[in-house]
Amino acid sequence: MPALNVEFSEEELDELRELAREQGVTLKALVRASTADQIARHRALKEGAEVFARVFRDQALAEAIAAAGLDDGSAAGAAERAA
Repeated sequence: MPALNVEFSEEELDELRELAREQGVTLKALVRASTADQIARHRALKEGAEVFARVFRDQALAEAIAAAGLDDGSAAGAAERAA
């Protein structure tokens, strides 16, 4: 299995060891789980951004919003409401 060597300061390594102890896992398991969590988070954010972009490129949606007379949240409108 491929491996990755990562360097940590002594303080960082001490903190990681303490976290692993608190969670009742090995240091290796903690680092692997943290990495997997970050990968999943990155994928979810990327997917969310793609959905967001797709929705806001949808001309039918823009027309439906305009037809409904919904406020687009422009800065001028927000400033007037705040006053």
